[in-house]
Amino acid sequence: MKDNEYKPKQLLTKREKEVFELLVQDKTTKEIAQELFISEKTVRNHISNAMQKLGVKGRSQAVVELIRMGELKL
Repeated sequence: MKDNEYKPKQLLTKREKEVFELLVQDKTTKEIAQELFISEKTVRNHISNAMQKLGVKGRSQAVVELIRMGELKL
């Protein structure tokens, strides 16, 4: 990338994005935790952190917002 090119900062961390990509594949918290080799609590924390960043109250609202913003694809 050239110095004069602007690259916008990602809203979600790489891990938060991975969690939501699995969430839209209809994976459970337990399945996501197993696939990413993290605890279920950590999965819930990633979801909660992303929801706070987006200013939404639920997982489904977060998914809709991420799709609208182009951060997530179905």
